[in-house]
Amino acid sequence: MPEAEAARPTPNAWRNSGPDDENRPSLPEVHASVAVPQGGLWLRRMLAFAGPGYMVSVGYMDPGNWATDLAGGSQFGYTLLAVVMLSNLMAILLQSLAARLGIVTGRDLAQACRHHYPRPVNLMLWVACEAAIIACDLAEVIGTAIALNLLFGIPLIGGALITALDAFLVLLLMQRGFRYLEAFVIALLAVIAGCFIVQIAAAAPPVAAVLQGFVPSAEIVMNPEMLYIAIGILGATVMPHNLYLHSSIVQTRAYPRTEEGRRDAITWATADSTIALMLALFVNAAILILAASVFHGSGHTEVAEIGQAFELLSPLLGLDIASTLFAVALLASGLNSTVTATLAGQIVMEGFLRLRLPHWARRLLTRGLAIIPVVVVTAIFGERGTAQLLVFSQVVLSMQLPFAVIPLVRFVTDRSKMGSFAVPGWVATLSWIVATAIVVLNLKLLYDTVLA
Repeated sequence: MPEAEAARPTPNAWRNSGPDDENRPSLPEVHASVAVPQGGLWLRRMLAFAGPGYMVSVGYMDPGNWATDLAGGSQFGYTLLAVVMLSNLMAILLQSLAARLGIVTGRDLAQACRHHYPRPVNLMLWVACEAAIIACDLAEVIGTAIALNLLFGIPLIGGALITALDAFLVLLLMQRGFRYLEAFVIALLAVIAGCFIVQIAAAAPPVAAVLQGFVPSAEIVMNPEMLYIAIGILGATVMPHNLYLHSSIVQTRAYPRTEEGRRDAITWATADSTIALMLALFVNAAILILAASVFHGSGHTEVAEIGQAFELLSPLLGLDIASTLFAVALLASGLNSTVTATLAGQIVMEGFLRLRLPHWARRLLTRGLAIIPVVVVTAIFGERGTAQLLVFSQVVLSMQLPFAVIPLVRFVTDRSKMGSFAVPGWVATLSWIVATAIVVLNLKLLYDTVLA
């Protein structure tokens, strides 16, 4: 890409305003580092943009999803499949908005917030997002530790401590190039999907009951216990830190920074994230369907712990390898999630605070904040305590969603910032409906769990 074209200003009010540091690109070490062919078959351009969506999708099938999906399927059968589907549709919409923001403005969501809001508001948004990242880290630590325990007999506390080493894995991959990081993520996603294909085939759930589960039911809102799990599924599916992540990593593509180049980039980035999130829908639905078919269907309605599911899966399915596949998929999920949490943490800290720590130091800091509560809870309450902590972490994630979703929708609907790239009226209306629904559901959860 010619230098003059790369430096051409973005057609919106944010670009080239403020000191040079204000215009520092997000993730500068990999910014525009992946070549995008400008001619030839459309398939080549699509493949060039494939990757960020799969990295984002990791957060939609991390160990936190396992806890909420297992609890939902074992307690309520297929009913909460509707929540999984609706959450995924919300995710597809919101991630497309995040990609649009990054491509059009050249800023990630954290940078956009820092530029638009006063410092006290930015500090509040930063604290909320860091809480979400710690909650996500918490789920990864617990999930990975449980997987190591199930596969290799490593005690939970030891497994939690081992997860601190993932900082060096991410650093190694990043040094080799962003495409290597994406390839690592996609390979582990293929392992997860393959494991669940085998398990679902063995479970052979009734198709009619599964399809009925995708139809929304009023009982989901009226039943407080079901709503709690539903909000947990929402928090585990629509990940607030992924909005910051996606708005940044789409900029790793070396698309022309022109109006035509940006429109083309938006098209392919949206296709990439939509396809990847459909894979996340399959995995999330598969976990819930497996729990509903194997556990709920056999009267084991209280299976909410991953360890319980591991012990019961092979005997109930009559397939010796089922439990091993379940644990392998969990380990792959936990390892994969470390990549997105690492990058999201860097993006948030640099975007809101312009604070740049060495990657290993920032990662060890946030991972330490997640490891400490896991070690303490495990030492006091054992595995049952970590299972409850896992579900609670997903509810915390859901509570942080409005702090990311509302600014995002506010920015992409603002023509003074996005110019001709502002979303159409019907998309803006739908986005505000989604944002409002998230806020209302969270207020309902607060009332049911704290005030009622």
